[in-house]
Amino acid sequence: MVVVALFVALLVCPIAANAHDESETDRPTLTVTGNGQLALAPDTVFVTLGMETAGKSLAEAQKLNHAVMQKVSERLRELQIDKERIQTASFTVSPQYKPPAKRPTDAPPVPPEIIGYVVSNSVTVEVRNLEKVGAVIEESLAVGANHFHGLHWALRDEQQAKLGALKQAAAKAREKAAALSEALKVKLVRLLSATEESHVVHPMPKVSRSMMAMEGGGGEPPIFSGEIKVEATVTLIYEIGQE
Repeated sequence: MVVVALFVALLVCPIAANAHDESETDRPTLTVTGNGQLALAPDTVFVTLGMETAGKSLAEAQKLNHAVMQKVSERLRELQIDKERIQTASFTVSPQYKPPAKRPTDAPPVPPEIIGYVVSNSVTVEVRNLEKVGAVIEESLAVGANHFHGLHWALRDEQQAKLGALKQAAAKAREKAAALSEALKVKLVRLLSATEESHVVHPMPKVSRSMMAMEGGGGEPPIFSGEIKVEATVTLIYEIGQE
C-alpha cells in the first residue's frame, strides 16, 4: 500500500506543477510602449581626407604621397590638432597595367605588364573645436591633399545621451500604463518585463562648395552641423487585476 501511495503521489505532482504554470501564463497583462527623443548639437566631427599619388615605381609613388601627407600633418598641428586625433583610415597600393595589345585569338596569353603604381593614403581627423572644421578642410587641400571623403558628426558621450532618451521613454510608458489602467478600471499588479532599444541618428553633412571650388581658394567652406537625434523605445508588460 505504501508503494501504491508513493506512485500516485509522483503522478499527481507533475500535474499540479503544470496547472500552476498554466495559471501564471493565463493571467491578464497590459503591454505599453513609450518613445523618447533628444535633439543635441554635436560636439565632435570626424573629417576624412587624403592623397592619391602615381609614379612609375612604387618607391616614387610612396615618396610623393609621404611628402604631401607630411605637409598635411604639419598644417593640422599648426591648427592645434593633437597628433592623437589624427588616425590613418586607409592605405592602399594599386599597380597600373599597360593596356593589352591586340593579339591573335589563338596566341598564348601574355602576363600583364606593370607600368606604374598608385598609392592612396587617407586620414581621419577628430575635430573637437567645430569652428576649425572649415579650416581643417581648406588648409589640407591647400598643401596638396586631393581627396575629401566627407564628415561624420558625433557626440563624445553618446551613452549619457542614450540614457536620457531611455529615461524619457520609460516615463512615457509608465504614464500610458497608468492612464490605460484607470480607463479600463483595472489595477497594475506588478511589472513582468521591460525591454529597451536606443540608437543615434547622425545628420548628413552639408558642405556648400565642391572640392574644385575649395581648391581654387576663396575662404573656408561653410559647414552646418545640424542636430544629432538620440531615439529610444521602452516596452513594459504589467500583470493586471480587477480593482
